[in-house]
Amino acid sequence: MNLEPFLVNAILAGFAVAVITGVMGCFVVWRRMAYFGDSLAHSALLGVALGFAVGIAVNIGIILICSVFALLLLWLQQKKVLATDTLLGILAHSALSLGMVTISVMGQRIDLYSILFGDILTVTRPELWWIYIGGAIVIIMLLMNWSSLVLMTLQEDLAQAEGIRVFLCNLLLMFLMTLVVAVSIRSVGILLISSLLIIPAATARQLARSPEGMAIIASFFGVTSVGLGIYFSFVLDTPSGPTIVASAASLFTLLTIYLQVIKKK
Repeated sequence: MNLEPFLVNAILAGFAVAVITGVMGCFVVWRRMAYFGDSLAHSALLGVALGFAVGIAVNIGIILICSVFALLLLWLQQKKVLATDTLLGILAHSALSLGMVTISVMGQRIDLYSILFGDILTVTRPELWWIYIGGAIVIIMLLMNWSSLVLMTLQEDLAQAEGIRVFLCNLLLMFLMTLVVAVSIRSVGILLISSLLIIPAATARQLARSPEGMAIIASFFGVTSVGLGIYFSFVLDTPSGPTIVASAASLFTLLTIYLQVIKKK
């Protein structure tokens, strides 16, 4: 059976995004960074506006703005200006609002719906390159620093005693998060990317017996969710991003019911 080129692109893009969000999502769940991931994704809209305004690739604009967002957050946390959740709320909604205002002022026709909710069925070959290059960087950096990142995540005091530079590891995690957000925007959109980071990892946590096992299982559930989401999106003519997230949520719900209700009988 010959698949249409746009479906092939969607599948290749979706599976790559599922793998990197699955692995990265484990750190989001372990470190309780769900609100940070959501805030980072919100700030990405300002990066999109920057890309269009300056004439650079949207992904580069997102990486720049999200990196500034992460560094500003770290600096404000060090100064202990306000509680972290308050800072995240201020920075995220400010960036989101500035992005909307900038796009409106430019008067340029931009498909905000696909940016906010994703449209994986319209991913192009150049965008595929962005996804795979960015995804490869994320996976390689995680593999190179896996032991340090896991130890810092699970036992920060022990990591410091072992000589691990916790601050630099936190910077690395935030930078990798910006890359994940940048390459995932076209697949699930700004408003839903945090869902793909959290739900497959939360699903995997119920089955995993080790950090490595959780990362592999999370990627599996992510790939399965993307596959189901693309299929039902194409068949039912529903928005691709929300359909992928709905598939991930369905898998989480079914597994939770099985483990908590049926398996205990």
